[in-house]
Amino acid sequence: MPDSKKILFTHSYFYRLDPKQWKAQQPYPPYNTILAASMMEKEGFEVALFDSNLKRSPLEIEPYLQKEQPTYLVIYDDSFNYLSKMCLTAMRYACFEMIQLGKQYGCVVIVSSSDATDHFDKYLDAGADFVLLGEAELTLKELIKSSEQKLSFETIDGMVFRVNDETVKTKKRTILTSLDLLPMPAWDLVKIGDYQQIWQKRHGYFSLNIATTRGCPYKCNWCAKPIYGNRYNSRSPQKVADEIAFLMKTYQVNHFWICDDIFGLKPGWVKQFKASLEEKKVKPKLKIQSRADLLLKEDTIQDLVEVGLDEVWMGAESGSQKILDAMDKGITTLEIEKSTQLLKQKGVKVAFFLQYGYLGEHWEDIEKTLSMVKQLLPSDLGISVSYPLPGTGFHEKVKAELQTKQNWEHSNDLAMMYQATFSPEFYRQLHQHTHRVYQKEKLLKNFQNLSTKSLIKLSYLWFREKISYRKLIGLRSEAL
Repeated sequence: MPDSKKILFTHSYFYRLDPKQWKAQQPYPPYNTILAASMMEKEGFEVALFDSNLKRSPLEIEPYLQKEQPTYLVIYDDSFNYLSKMCLTAMRYACFEMIQLGKQYGCVVIVSSSDATDHFDKYLDAGADFVLLGEAELTLKELIKSSEQKLSFETIDGMVFRVNDETVKTKKRTILTSLDLLPMPAWDLVKIGDYQQIWQKRHGYFSLNIATTRGCPYKCNWCAKPIYGNRYNSRSPQKVADEIAFLMKTYQVNHFWICDDIFGLKPGWVKQFKASLEEKKVKPKLKIQSRADLLLKEDTIQDLVEVGLDEVWMGAESGSQKILDAMDKGITTLEIEKSTQLLKQKGVKVAFFLQYGYLGEHWEDIEKTLSMVKQLLPSDLGISVSYPLPGTGFHEKVKAELQTKQNWEHSNDLAMMYQATFSPEFYRQLHQHTHRVYQKEKLLKNFQNLSTKSLIKLSYLWFREKISYRKLIGLRSEAL
């Protein structure tokens, strides 16, 4: 019989099932998964991990089920990874396969993810015994303890299950505010060397992920927040510095992706963080996500530089103020310009998230975005099209137009699931065109120092850009 104290943790993101992300070769361990595992380990349970990130198929969980013989299979997604928040169907179906395998091996199957929170019936139909809604660590702890003691589940906040084919949804759980009560993630469960090898081979350095906050107080109307919502809670700077120092010493890593939606928002937090790092005599390099308006607050950029800021990913979204306002973004194109220039002056790399196809976007708005890219020339680009996810104002505006396909299969799907100004093919072509414009402009900036190989590449990009532009004009004319 299985050991009633054993829990096998996993998650439903497979980099290999997402061609764009696997090609990028920047995998990060499942931070939230190993955090939940650490908490249950401290509660006295034996835990194991099937880390799906680098696996080829959900079927690879079967040997783990055979070996570990767990009573509980907990599919606990990394809600700090924006890729998990995208609710991709390739990962949904992978999760369904793992649920079914878990049931075949007699496990109680528990699921926690953004997609399961939004579509819990689909996961229950697939065989899950419980779906945890929103922030789930405390729900998981109460659920498994109640299960061990044969107690009722209906008084446990924040979950969904079925009794006699009737769906029972309990009261919403209160958001956890004292994040320091949570333990350090169980990093020892992860095969760190597998990640390190991929990073070193492709990029020449190694990066790990760490979270310092939960939630985002801003209200961009396309941004889904099924786990942490609009609340913003922060770990203490001392605890974060402790974890970074531990990781630097244990795994010889000095580059970290701070996977918060917004880093360093709490007044005075970054200065305290700097002092804690100095006390521990560590100097990490940090990649963060932030906002143009936040970066322009007094001393923010300088404070971030002093704690080791290496790269900022900014949600620029559009070069058109009209579109930014329609998104309820709360920033201006001037703030994007100023913050980018200030960061570059400090030697910080600035990358842009761009989003095409939002309601009301026309050709002149697209031209403004392309102009912004050429003028500000970020260090990297992440280009997408507007993607309606449940719980957002944007989804409410277009849900009547949504058909059978309501989620992307993978992160480069780029399907338009509502009626935008132009055709789906136009936006796919625009995606390619923007990258060509960007790459050409980067080469032109250093024209005097280009090698023969780079000059050939520049000529090719120039040629391909003209072709993609002509295609865009043709597709634009069709729409008009």
